[in-house]
Amino acid sequence: MTTTATTTAPAPFAEAPVGASVGVPAGGSVVAPASNGFSISSLVLGIVSIFASFTFFVPVVGLVLGIMALKREPASRTMAIWGVVLNGVMLAGTVIATLGALVFGLVMLPFAFI
Repeated sequence: MTTTATTTAPAPFAEAPVGASVGVPAGGSVVAPASNGFSISSLVLGIVSIFASFTFFVPVVGLVLGIMALKREPASRTMAIWGVVLNGVMLAGTVIATLGALVFGLVMLPFAFI
């Protein structure tokens, strides 16, 4: 008793009917992928501001982008928080160092004419 079973392998790629949209959900609405550009930019500028905080511009832009990312990108909240923290600390350090240099210069001003 020999039985021969014939099985057909499924086609590797099924063709869509003509006029059908491929990759669109049944409801017809397309969900946009989550964007996390602001939070990544804030984090990168936070890391860069460690080396370039004396410019005062880099930490300010990173801080603004981080705050915008907290409001617009809830999925990448952690990166945005780290960007805000790094940029805020470096901005505060820049302000303190600038004020210290200004005070030191004013204190030493009378001795400049001796």
